[in-house]
Amino acid sequence: MLNIKPKYVVNEKGRKTATVLSMEDYRSLMQRLQDLEDALDLDRAVETATEFREYTEIRAELKKKENFDRCGGLYRPFRTPC
Repeated sequence: MLNIKPKYVVNEKGRKTATVLSMEDYRSLMQRLQDLEDALDLDRAVETATEFREYTEIRAELKKKENFDRCGGLYRPFRTPC
């Protein structure tokens, strides 16, 4: 749970018009907000996904592509010099 201690700017009538946060509190609040947005994005992705693939399958595909690109478009088995 966040432990933020805001300070307030008030007008002549004593009504709060703005909030002042320490940089530490601000960064903590922004990190929490980013984490929540990431969780919502993940929930949306899971709800709209039509298929899932295993991590090992995706990783192998990315390694193969990285090796392909590094060797000027020529496929080389993993860790084989170009």
